[in-house]
Amino acid sequence: MPDRNSGFQEKLGEFEKRETAVVGCSIDSEESHLACLGTSHEKGGIKGITFPLIADVSKTIALNYGVLGGEYAYGSVKKVWSFNGAPVTLRSTFLIDKDGIIRHQSINDFSLGRNAEEYLHLVDAQLLVEKNGQIFPPNWQEGNEETALTSDNGLEYFIND
Repeated sequence: MPDRNSGFQEKLGEFEKRETAVVGCSIDSEESHLACLGTSHEKGGIKGITFPLIADVSKTIALNYGVLGGEYAYGSVKKVWSFNGAPVTLRSTFLIDKDGIIRHQSINDFSLGRNAEEYLHLVDAQLLVEKNGQIFPPNWQEGNEETALTSDNGLEYFIND
């Protein structure tokens, strides 16, 4: 199920200002999503979420993105598929650019939530990279574009870091 906190919903306007779509995806069914959308946060639901939710009941997306809590194996003797592990998804967040390239991914254990502010920071950095072709060093903060590197001096910086 998508995160039960509304952190991404609360920051949805900030993502939209950056022309960034927020989409939730889980291995739960559409019916389960609808039930959770009708249930308050206090009761474990996600009421108030307005961004799209994908029901990945076949677990194809989770498997393709490497966030399924186990793996499928094909038995050569019995000729059947089996699953080793927990067939649920880990908490995962992906920053995918306008060309469909994954620029950042984070995969957390079930017990760890996510912070939408951290992802806004990553979106800001990615947008500046796309706009200016800059490379941002560790601990970059918005407004410190003078610390950004160009592709000309960036390789040298990271090799000598």
